[in-house]
Amino acid sequence: MNTPVWDDGNWPGLPSLQGDLEAEVCVVGLGGSGLAAIHELLRLGRSVVGIDAGFVAGGAAGRNGGFLLAGLARFYHQSVAEYGRDFARCVYQATLDQIARMKEETPEAIRPVGSLRIAASEEELQDCMAHLEALRADGFEAEPYEGPEGQGLLIPSDGVFNPLERCRTLARQALQAGARLFENTPALSIAGRMVQTPQGRVHCQKVLVAVDGRLEYLLPELKGRVRTARLQMLATAPVAMRFKRPVYRRWGYDYWQQLPDGRIALGGMRDAGGEAEWTTQAEPTEAIQHRLEALLRQLGVQAPVTHRWAASVGYTSSGLPVAEEVRPGVWAVGAYSGTGNVLGALLGREAAWALQGSRMPGAVMVR
Repeated sequence: MNTPVWDDGNWPGLPSLQGDLEAEVCVVGLGGSGLAAIHELLRLGRSVVGIDAGFVAGGAAGRNGGFLLAGLARFYHQSVAEYGRDFARCVYQATLDQIARMKEETPEAIRPVGSLRIAASEEELQDCMAHLEALRADGFEAEPYEGPEGQGLLIPSDGVFNPLERCRTLARQALQAGARLFENTPALSIAGRMVQTPQGRVHCQKVLVAVDGRLEYLLPELKGRVRTARLQMLATAPVAMRFKRPVYRRWGYDYWQQLPDGRIALGGMRDAGGEAEWTTQAEPTEAIQHRLEALLRQLGVQAPVTHRWAASVGYTSSGLPVAEEVRPGVWAVGAYSGTGNVLGALLGREAAWALQGSRMPGAVMVR
């Protein structure tokens, strides 16, 4: 069992690439970042071919917890301390704008319900208050929270979504707008002018690699900066509604949301797996799934588990994603350290502009 709760089984699939094609840009990776980049490239008048080794959003983009969180992987006060207030503030505002854009693009997939950060200890509660103060100091929405989930803070501008539904909607829209997209088409070699696949080649002017997990294997230049981890989740049968908002708890190591039909999607416990979870294997394990189910029962949810799945996600020690030209003509965005749903879409759009030698208005990371 390794199917995410988001998958309704209705995706008809896309063909694999057979033969040679030409395009101005080849995008490798059809997840949230790659599809955002493809849409931006189409708006800029570029011809685009997009390929994926698996299916649209078959990696982390369609196998995550469905959280729409503003900012970087570090909490806002940590980002201010580590990267400087101006940069942290600009990124946070840009991701808020990106969330608004995502609501306009795929309103049926998104629920703007806010998010909760809940403390699992007194130390974490104090950190939540520092988080709250930093957001408010820079004019961002946040409120102290106490409720059935526990104590912490409420961030009204966040939300949740069905990540697989959004990506598949974007893929259909891109096809209608003239992009040529191919599934089951891994990139065997990548150069600025050509991407080799098992049954064909894409001749192009520029390449964008928009991949999160396993990015350091696709682009070995990034080994040492990027490391792939496994994130695991489960989902239940429907239960009575009890969680109005998604919950981030225990420093983000535990997280869950309740879907509109009552199902609970819950993930985390990566820290409990130790070194074993630093792996490119994207299969759920008995040890972590047992811990996730124990957490589910601690929350008072007794419904049977219906789905168990895992995904590969790229992390950096700095907490900052990769967003740069890594070899001549080849750009990369990825390694979002577990928070790529919003940031990845933003960086995909910024990278589309960088590929043509310009800078997207308001760009904050890709220069």
